Amino acid sequence: MTGSTNIMIRKLIRRLEKQKKPLWKTVAEKLQTPSRKRWYINLYKIEKYTKPGDIVIVPGKVLGIGNLTHEVTVVALDFSKSAKEKILKAGGKVVSLYDFDKLDLKGKNVRLMKQ
Repeated sequence: MTGSTNIMIRKLIRRLEKQKKPLWKTVAEKLQTPSRKRWYINLYKIEKYTKPGDIVIVPGKVLGIGNLTHEVTVVALDFSKSAKEKILKAGGKVVSLYDFDKLDLKGKNVRLMKQ
């Protein structure tokens, strides 16, 4: 079997591939990689490469190493407990990638974070 064995991720990939925006197709492509090769992004990287009000998309897990001093909306497949707490403490929002269709993504403030 190729692709993820997790049925929820497989359904998410199919939903993402049906979207018209190239961003979601790229995210779907990254989610098709094996889980051991998925991206893990630490908060210090989000802090370094974002500005207040940005929307950060991570096709993987957000980890809590580092601090966040400005509010950002982070959309990811998974979050560590400490990462969630630090994002919310900074005034940001935590959104599951499974709820991507509820987001209104417009403008230049959307960033796809890589390792």
